[in-house]
Amino acid sequence: MRLLIIDDDVELCGLLKEFLQREGFAVECTHDGQSGLEHAKQGGYDLIILDVMLPGLDGFEILKRLRAESRVPVLMLTARGQDVDRIVGLELGADDYLPKPFNPRELSARVKAVLRRTESKVNRGRLEVNGVVLDPGSRHVTLDGKAIEVTTLEFDILEQLMRNAGHVVSRDGLMESLYNRKSTPFDRSIDMHVSHLRRKLEGGRPVIKTIRGVGYQFCQTPEDAVAG
Repeated sequence: MRLLIIDDDVELCGLLKEFLQREGFAVECTHDGQSGLEHAKQGGYDLIILDVMLPGLDGFEILKRLRAESRVPVLMLTARGQDVDRIVGLELGADDYLPKPFNPRELSARVKAVLRRTESKVNRGRLEVNGVVLDPGSRHVTLDGKAIEVTTLEFDILEQLMRNAGHVVSRDGLMESLYNRKSTPFDRSIDMHVSHLRRKLEGGRPVIKTIRGVGYQFCQTPEDAVAG
């Protein structure tokens, strides 16, 4: 697995590279925004670790430009306590985030969790519910035959909801499955991704229903959205 680290802290990059290589990853580092974007666009990376604060282009701008043409998983590094950075990153399509300072073992665990989510979809069957078609092999989503662009994490959430269409999927269950950790009262990342999915999928009809205080339900028919 090839990782790209984009961070202007040269010493930190060296430490992370050494640690992640011991974990079995091939790691490359770059230390400014423009160079990082150029490396990322060259492709061939299985995951990108992207710092928010960078000289030149910041991490948000890199992610925005990258998402215009790539679905490569991105884990963002944010300053501890800067919730706005986390929120903006998730809105732009980041797959996970980790506040600085952090333990390299946690970073490795987060990287592996994101990669597992990506890899585990390849051999699962195609889903078609309420006009939405999801293909785990190609990781493509269409709505009434029209391609819909989704991020890696949005795809994973949508797949879980569609595989349980007609049934409620809890927020806690989604958090543990996708982030490998329990949710907290202040962690709204799942809600944010679901909100993005709604905007992309519900132009003509509702497809995801909120079950207040519990979680979400993917509607098998348009009538399900107003039932109950």
